[in-house]
Amino acid sequence: MWIADKWTDYEVIDCSKGEKLERWGDYLLIRPDPQVIWDTPRKDRSWRQINGHYHRSKKGGGEWEFFDLPKQWSIQYGELTFNLKPFNFKHTGLFPEQAANWDWFSEKIKTAGRPIKVLNLFAYTGGATLAAAAAGAAVTHVDASKGMVGWAKENAVSSSLKDAPIRWLVDDCVKFTEREIRRGNHYDAIIMDPPSYGRGPKGEIWKIEDSIHSFIKLCVRLLSDKPLFFLVNSYTTGLAPAVLTYMLATELKIFHGSVESQEIGLPVSKTGLILPCGASGRWEAI
Repeated sequence: MWIADKWTDYEVIDCSKGEKLERWGDYLLIRPDPQVIWDTPRKDRSWRQINGHYHRSKKGGGEWEFFDLPKQWSIQYGELTFNLKPFNFKHTGLFPEQAANWDWFSEKIKTAGRPIKVLNLFAYTGGATLAAAAAGAAVTHVDASKGMVGWAKENAVSSSLKDAPIRWLVDDCVKFTEREIRRGNHYDAIIMDPPSYGRGPKGEIWKIEDSIHSFIKLCVRLLSDKPLFFLVNSYTTGLAPAVLTYMLATELKIFHGSVESQEIGLPVSKTGLILPCGASGRWEAI
């Protein structure tokens, strides 16, 4: 498992009964987590000192309950600053476990010895975009949500990356990729963090089990002659690490590289165990 264990502004304090207790900077939140199926006693007193609690509804969805939580605050990871706010379906605008991948590809960019162009698809609030830009890459950031792209720009400003070579685009990722192929553009690295299910700006339907393999195959056509890496993230239970490995190895066999896929996770302070948070597949040049 790849573990995001270098945070100072974030931690999973404890987890039990379908929920996790997290510290986001100075604030404590309780959020549901489908992986937490154990029923251990909640002995840590922080469970009773929270600033926000997302209650899952049995009918689907849920709602926040707040206790002295600001509308927005920020945390840092190294030189990066992320603006946070609680919004629909339990999210805060950041997936801290992805720091394990940020560290991996940042080192590859820094040591590449050449300019690197990165394409970040389904780019959300820009965690991977900012990490790649801070490492020295030129980044194209694509997400179908105008609000998410605006949030990512705010994070770039907060991280002193306002003038970094980042191209911000609100677009359907599949259609953008198809246009980039027709335009003859190429990238040295591709990052994709596709949702399990979603809709594009014009109602395009995305269902990951039906679409991910063909989309990886399409994106391979955007790679340069000397690609550096290809990263695929999945939060869908059916896409096990072995499946990610098979897809990447099959479609990237024309290049000289290796593939490894693992679960990604976060350490739990109270127990010393690791909370699984999805999976990532990494192809890298060798």
